[in-house]
Amino acid sequence: MQKTTAAAELFQHLNVEKAAFYRCIMDVFAAAKRQYRLQLRPDEVLAEADWASPSPRIEEVNGALAQLAAWGNLESQPDTARVSSLSDFYRARFLYRLSHGGEAAEAGLSVFFQTLRRRAQLQTVALEDIANSLQSLRHLIDESASADGADVAKMHEVLRDLVRVFEDLAENAQAFMAGVARSLELQQAEANTVIAYKRRLIDYLERFMSDLVRRSDGIAQLIEYLSSRMDAVFLQIAAREARDTAPGDAQDQTDEEMRRWRAWRERWKGLRGWFLAAGAEPPQAELLRARARAAIPQLLGAIAAMNERRSGRSDRSADFRTLAQWFAACDTEGQAHRLARAAFALQPARHFSLNPHAEEELPPSTSWADAPPLQISPRLREYGEAAPRGALSRVRDRSAERAQMAQQLTEESRQVDAARRRLATGRPSRLSEIGDLDTHAFGLFLSLLGEALAEQSSPEQPVERQTGDGLLQIRMEPLDGDSQAEIRTPAGIFSGRDHLLTIAFTQEPI
Repeated sequence: MQKTTAAAELFQHLNVEKAAFYRCIMDVFAAAKRQYRLQLRPDEVLAEADWASPSPRIEEVNGALAQLAAWGNLESQPDTARVSSLSDFYRARFLYRLSHGGEAAEAGLSVFFQTLRRRAQLQTVALEDIANSLQSLRHLIDESASADGADVAKMHEVLRDLVRVFEDLAENAQAFMAGVARSLELQQAEANTVIAYKRRLIDYLERFMSDLVRRSDGIAQLIEYLSSRMDAVFLQIAAREARDTAPGDAQDQTDEEMRRWRAWRERWKGLRGWFLAAGAEPPQAELLRARARAAIPQLLGAIAAMNERRSGRSDRSADFRTLAQWFAACDTEGQAHRLARAAFALQPARHFSLNPHAEEELPPSTSWADAPPLQISPRLREYGEAAPRGALSRVRDRSAERAQMAQQLTEESRQVDAARRRLATGRPSRLSEIGDLDTHAFGLFLSLLGEALAEQSSPEQPVERQTGDGLLQIRMEPLDGDSQAEIRTPAGIFSGRDHLLTIAFTQEPI
């Protein structure tokens, strides 16, 4: 628990009011460590720090350094180099340096800030480096097969470079796939900035995808060629690395070699999975290419959303000025009243559910001035729904309306069935022999005729097909080109070329 508390105090300076002030001081000590400087005096910190104007006084710097030392970020020791008198000796003068915990905290914060500032990249240069490394590895393995021995040190160096480049590529690709569209930045950017970024991103993606397509096949072929020969190479490299381990017995040496061999095989498996399919899983390069292609519609979608949001803005004052101009253009008071009713939704609108206690329903044409007032619950305005107190209103009996609708549906079904029986005789007949058709029969005839003609590629071709509902089978055979047929209907006379028509039920109707 004490170690945890001490570690937490190392980051205490990030959560206080003067956090920016403390970070300026710690940045100076981090830079001094990179420059191999061991200790700093307060006046050196004051001179080298990147302060926000105005610069602090030396007393404030001394107080901040003492507080950082109390938190454990810095270590202090008396500064006796500048003592020239007894009074100087008794005056508090200190040299400061980073403590061990402070160095660890600065290293962690450096990685943290670098990760936050890092932008996702699609590295075409990494693809070139991977291809060159694999080609070099192939040459080394081929030379070792023809020579007396392999250059293990050179192969080890090539593989280390390959792993480093590949890990960087995979890490950046993962960051790219996590958020390539940058939708938050696009939603707040100006239109010109968005257009310029869109062009740069599209060019960037096209360049990467073309390079990825061009190099992926070559890299995959090299990996496929080398895969069968890499286990022996990994054993030699593992034996070379195991020589640097602490002394031990033969079994410890063998275990260390096998551990390193398995680590190299795992890295190679990851490289294979990037450029070669593993079972049903596509290679990671294909997924990255698909994600890069999908970035363009995502960008366009963000731009469309931004344009929609911009176009959807409403200027209330401009609306009222336009409305005032319309009122000024009215010739009579009647026109102005009609405009007011339309603009402010004052036209009559009676809803039975809003006035359940009305003794009789009012027609929609009833004016608001002539109608009784509506009692509207405040909940309706606030929540969009009304919950009146007390018992629910009496349910209106609509059995008569339902019976009327059922009667209409039955009558329509009877008429459609009669039309089917009238036309679907199963016998060939000429269109000119059909005679007069009522409204329902003529509607069914037009529907059948449309389905049949849709199958015809030429006017002289006979056609036969089943209707979309599967109830009827229709066959039409065109007759002479100068033949004529007329069908009389309540809507008029339907005429055209005569056909031999056969309509039959696909199964006997019940």
